[in-house]
Amino acid sequence: MKTRIQASLLAVVLTFCCTASAGAAGLLIPHGKSSSLDIRDHKVRVVVEDGYVITEIDQVFANAGGNDLEAVYSFPVPSHAAVAEFTYWIDGNPVIGEVLKKEEARQLYEEEKSQGRETALAEKDDYRTFDISVYPVRANSDVRTRLVYVQSASTDTGIGRYVYPLEEGGVDEERKAFWEVRDAVTGMFSFHLELKSSYPVDAVRLPGQPNAVLTQMGAGHWTIDLHSTGSNPADQDFAAQVAAIEAGETPPPASTTSGVANLDTDIVVYWRHAPGLPGSVDLVTHKPDRNGRGTFMMTFTPGGDLPLIESGRDWVFVLDISGSMQGKFATLADGVQQALGTLNPADRFRIFLFNNSSRELTRGFVTADANSVSQWAAEVGRLQANGGTNLYAGLRAGLGSLDSDRTSGLALVTDGVANVGVTEKKAFLEMMKQHDVRLFTFIMGNSANRPLLEAMTEVSNGFAMETSNSDDISGQLLQATGKIRHAALHDVMLTIDGTKVADLTPERIGSLYHGEQLKVLGHYWGADDAIVTLTGKVAGQEVEYKTRFPMPARSDLNPELERIWAYATIENLQSKMDYFGADADTEDAITDLAIEYGLVTDYTSMIVVREEVFAARGIDRRNRDRVTDERKAREARAVEPPRNRRVDQQQPMYDNRKRPSSGAGGGAFGWPMLAALLGLLLMRRKRTA
Repeated sequence: MKTRIQASLLAVVLTFCCTASAGAAGLLIPHGKSSSLDIRDHKVRVVVEDGYVITEIDQVFANAGGNDLEAVYSFPVPSHAAVAEFTYWIDGNPVIGEVLKKEEARQLYEEEKSQGRETALAEKDDYRTFDISVYPVRANSDVRTRLVYVQSASTDTGIGRYVYPLEEGGVDEERKAFWEVRDAVTGMFSFHLELKSSYPVDAVRLPGQPNAVLTQMGAGHWTIDLHSTGSNPADQDFAAQVAAIEAGETPPPASTTSGVANLDTDIVVYWRHAPGLPGSVDLVTHKPDRNGRGTFMMTFTPGGDLPLIESGRDWVFVLDISGSMQGKFATLADGVQQALGTLNPADRFRIFLFNNSSRELTRGFVTADANSVSQWAAEVGRLQANGGTNLYAGLRAGLGSLDSDRTSGLALVTDGVANVGVTEKKAFLEMMKQHDVRLFTFIMGNSANRPLLEAMTEVSNGFAMETSNSDDISGQLLQATGKIRHAALHDVMLTIDGTKVADLTPERIGSLYHGEQLKVLGHYWGADDAIVTLTGKVAGQEVEYKTRFPMPARSDLNPELERIWAYATIENLQSKMDYFGADADTEDAITDLAIEYGLVTDYTSMIVVREEVFAARGIDRRNRDRVTDERKAREARAVEPPRNRRVDQQQPMYDNRKRPSSGAGGGAFGWPMLAALLGLLLMRRKRTA
């Protein structure tokens, strides 16, 4: 039976602020130039299932002027996302793009553009943005494009999180100086997400999205809808919705929002699994040829046996107060204030700041009693963001302050866009290797230097959490606090025997923290039993988890796994180059993988030209064929209910110990939901008084 509810009607206080100054997704228009280009329609469809996410963006660009124009659309790079399809409608027919080396793709685009022929290009601008160029948008006409990207999906202490990134982050000063962004959608904006989970999902929420309509289709099956029509605002009968809630009935759906939608605020979706679920191993495979090679994704969700840490710790907070944090700093300050409030009275803390240089805000270690926490939280709240980003100096100061006689953690809050002092990635990694300290990184914003920050975190065996201005910061901090207060599983090793496997990624696992999942991708052959063993150390003591299950001889409903494996492998190769230095062989390996699996990377782009141009240039249509197979599989999956992917029922890897859970009131589902209901009730009382 379907159940429909309206999302929280009070925006979370933390998802408020200053987003306009941080930049947005949208059309790039040179400063000082007029343009008749508009984003007429922007339609997003997201499917979360089988441990990964598919995001499909369908857009129409309109030209109300009298001249043919080029449209350049830019949006932030989503976390670990691989662009898998770029389609441009030519003469009313969809033409799917192919991947070439970056320079070749750009040259072909410019050649076709110079001849006045239809062409489109999808490129990656380092870690910051994906840029889509389309030519021509004919005078008094429009064009349609579709972009699809895939990424893995995980849960943390039973909470899943998806971000549709729109807030650009404002970290590229050269781009900001040249372009202005047109982010308004003048026609239809729509966002539809379908969640299909192997495990029951008892709640879903979208912070700061009062008009979202949530529909529960089944125990692990939900849909979410947001719409905007671009017309005049329409009133909604909130009292009727409250009356329905009080009567125990399903409230009427929210009507479509009217008014122009702006692509300047992230859409963040949380879902919470039901409490009490056991630890598990889940398996998704794609093996269309029973005699050939298959691809697998193995997800380990540990049962909760990591003990609480009772002794006091030292915490060093290193905070980025540079100008690139404008628009994100209020979120940072509030997060740090709450983090201080979660420390134990036996803990101590210091706070370091950096922009052009570094300095200490505190004066040595401070005991985490109530008065000290209140005093220094207020000091953080009064800080202002300005200047450059000397990340290296900030980290060095924080690392140099540690007391070797105490268990220590270093919390870094930054967007990682180092532009003053030492900026080479290898220097950061070498500095982290010289200190025995866990680095806990809060990555601020979509355009943060994620590759650098995640690499430093991995070297130190810490963890990283990504944070958007549209996040429920309270929930994020509760998750992080749970990790910090529990011992971690260190020196993790995975072995798979009994069946032939190869090409595993990640190559190095490092540590697993409280509530954290482990995803491993790789290739396999045959249909033998896999004997899976996970080992590590907890507080210096060795532990082992083991299970056994058969690998499927044939499966053909998850072809996207091949791209996800290829992109994870590319990221691993890129990380090695960042540390050991670039070399031609590794760059060639990345390029070859990207072309084979149809991926947009730092070295490759996706080009669309007329079919006859593809043929004349001798460009194989391998990505078109791959997209066709993926679409057929998605159509087949769409009519199926959520599938049970657990494979360790016969030999439970974690002896059916319960996985860590946020509980009914924790994580991203705490007081904001209660506040929403109270807000509804207060509104009704005022209207009926």
